[in-house]
Amino acid sequence: MIGIFDSGLGGLTALCELAALLPHEDMIYFGDTGRVPYGSKSEATIVRYSVQDMNFLCGFGIDAALVACGTASSTALPTLREKFDIPVFGVIEAAAREAAATTRSGRVGVLGTSTTVRNGAFERAVKDADMSVEVTSVACPLFVHLVENGFIERGDAVTLAAAERYLAPLRGSGIDTLILGCTHYPIISWAIEAVLPGVRLISSGEAAAKMLASELGHGGGDGKQGKIRFFVSDTPDDFEAAARVFMGSFPIGHAEYVDISKY
Repeated sequence: MIGIFDSGLGGLTALCELAALLPHEDMIYFGDTGRVPYGSKSEATIVRYSVQDMNFLCGFGIDAALVACGTASSTALPTLREKFDIPVFGVIEAAAREAAATTRSGRVGVLGTSTTVRNGAFERAVKDADMSVEVTSVACPLFVHLVENGFIERGDAVTLAAAERYLAPLRGSGIDTLILGCTHYPIISWAIEAVLPGVRLISSGEAAAKMLASELGHGGGDGKQGKIRFFVSDTPDDFEAAARVFMGSFPIGHAEYVDISKY
């Protein structure tokens, strides 16, 4: 069984990828919708939230966990790996490796929350993969709010204006590859592509899902279809409609409420 958590519902994009790669694996998804976003919180708060999220998931006896949140991955991963005796994957390393292997210009961009960009985790990971690659990081704090509040339709003027404002520093930078360092960002990739045409986008959530599936290496299963349970920390009433944004036609079940503060 695999546990997945995110500050909201963006991690559902990673869950879809995992479910396609490991269709026989049972999964537990927790979206901390009552405290989203993590990107504007202090590092101490992010670590505390992430430990609570993991405590909750480990109560199901999970064998591995995916921190499907760029902010939590860049801030809390060392603590989680030290505290919990199961494999804990983040969304940084796989995306950084893919970006370093993909770029032809030797210039890579990173989009993330303020905390993710401030701590430089993606930049360090890209440099670990290839020291010669130049990395330009840009914080896009409004993107999560825009996605969570439904400003996602292609051509939406508000989202496009935000993208043009945030991505201005990347124009003329020479990047040919861009890491979407938050699992919410692929939902508005149309706006990013409109501002930076021709730049290859790498979804950190999808890259992490592929790495986890590869390292676990048990996708064959016994013929059964894996079960997926969904939990949120705010009202689950509108979960199905909100989750459809991230999961498309993927089957979506009802979400259950959990008081995460108890963990």
